[in-house]
Amino acid sequence: MLVTLSIRNLAVVEAVDVHFHKGFHVLSGETGAGKSIIIDALGLIAGGRGSADLVRYGCDKAEMEALFELPTKHPVWSTLEQQGIKANTEEHLLIRRELTAQGKSSSRINGQMVNLTMLREVGEQLVNIHGQHEHQSLLRAERHLALLDTFGDSVIGPVKALYRERYNAFVKAEKEVRELQSSSQKAYQLLDMYRFQLEEIAAAELKVGEDELLTEERVKLSHSEKMMDGVSGAYELLNGRGGLNTINDVLYRLNDVQTYDSKILQPIAEQIQSAFYQLEDAAFQLRSYREDIEFNPGKLHEVEQRLNQITGLQRKYGDSIEQILEYYSRIEQETDLLENKDERLEQLIAKRDELLSDLLKIAEELTEAREICAEELAEQVEQELKDLQMERTSLKVRIDPIEDPRGYEYKGLRVRPTKQGIDNAEFLISPNPGEPLRPLGKIASGGELSRIMLAMKSIFARHDQIPVLIFDEVDTGVSGRAAQSIAEKLYRLSSVCQVFSITHLPQVACMADHQYLIEKNVHDGRTMTQVQGLTEEGRVKELARMLGGVEITEKTLHHAQEMLNLAEGKKA
Repeated sequence: MLVTLSIRNLAVVEAVDVHFHKGFHVLSGETGAGKSIIIDALGLIAGGRGSADLVRYGCDKAEMEALFELPTKHPVWSTLEQQGIKANTEEHLLIRRELTAQGKSSSRINGQMVNLTMLREVGEQLVNIHGQHEHQSLLRAERHLALLDTFGDSVIGPVKALYRERYNAFVKAEKEVRELQSSSQKAYQLLDMYRFQLEEIAAAELKVGEDELLTEERVKLSHSEKMMDGVSGAYELLNGRGGLNTINDVLYRLNDVQTYDSKILQPIAEQIQSAFYQLEDAAFQLRSYREDIEFNPGKLHEVEQRLNQITGLQRKYGDSIEQILEYYSRIEQETDLLENKDERLEQLIAKRDELLSDLLKIAEELTEAREICAEELAEQVEQELKDLQMERTSLKVRIDPIEDPRGYEYKGLRVRPTKQGIDNAEFLISPNPGEPLRPLGKIASGGELSRIMLAMKSIFARHDQIPVLIFDEVDTGVSGRAAQSIAEKLYRLSSVCQVFSITHLPQVACMADHQYLIEKNVHDGRTMTQVQGLTEEGRVKELARMLGGVEITEKTLHHAQEMLNLAEGKKA
């Protein structure tokens, strides 16, 4: 339940700290006193969108804090764990929200920063706000299926989860079929281009590293004459009179004298001898290399043509031969797919049809689950309406397939599967015996819609485990016995969860366990809204005001006290 709500600088509220309890709470006060601001604050705490307009004039920011006391097994604890928020199930849960005058927002749960999405995910499990005009959503038939699914979640939920899994697979297959069908002309154009490219690359018979070897060969062929002159000249100098022969003469002369000073001359002679052998070997290599030098303009032309061919392919298909061959491999696979497009399309259609058949079978199971829950929901709503002075009202949830001329064959109809199944749901009502069932919008008045919504909220409260339920003038458009029945329903609902109601009806206010007066006052030229928890005496005066207006008489006070006494008797 909600234990404490603190508000600072929100609209006309300067500072409010309110403590709440278990049971049924009523917020009352004059029109325009600021009752809805309390609801707005709780909406912001629950993750609603805020704006700079909500910040009190002249203030930097608005601040709201709410303290909740929750059962240890409430689902919100697992949500907090998934979000990485530290929380002790034995302690209170604290939520804080700030809005700045610049329109920025920040939120904290137990002191940890969270974004708005995380806050909303938590808030939806803590607070449910029924606004003044929310009952109008009952007139929108597209909302009825969601309400039915919420009611029957334990039965419908597992089948719906399986259906969505199959639906996603079906949609993926259907997308592949349509893409392949719509891309026929483009595919044939692409196929022609790929075939040309494959032929061009294959005809080149490329080899990895070939371009580097050809570049080296072109350099040698381009300078063959210069290489011949240089190598021949070097060989002649080594092998001629001034080369090896001279060194040989040096060795001959040293051999004659080295015996006279062998320690010095012999090592020198050995160095020269070693150099002679190396130079002799180098001369042999130069002679052999000279014989292999090729002067062939024709071959040079062939090498240059081949390099030009490779360069042309590199400009179109890749920066290197490796990249060209990788591209070749890829388009070869794509060409194979395109050439077998019709066969591939047949396979995809067969797969799509198989998934569709499976999907429609599960959709039928989902429809059956909904029909079972629809009967149960109708029975429970009718029972709740009996308590709300609508005992002759009949309600039915009609479930029809979603028909579409471009849809798929299903039991003699053409239906269109959606994420929610193949069903439309609509609530039909007959307020009086003998009248046909018709859509809510064509029969129900505002007061009837309010009571139908209250009946549904009473049912859903037993299923969704939301601890705080707030009604903002749910009693609009009703009076007399109907107002009294709404008051009693709200009181009984408070045994399941903590209930708050903003009301102008004394019949509703007197059934509350706790009543708060919302007043607007002016201090030092500034308007401020205050919230005051009422004592027994204060409740009598407030009920008298609600009964009699501005002037409170002894009779209205007596009537108010009598209403409270009767209410206590009903609650007992």
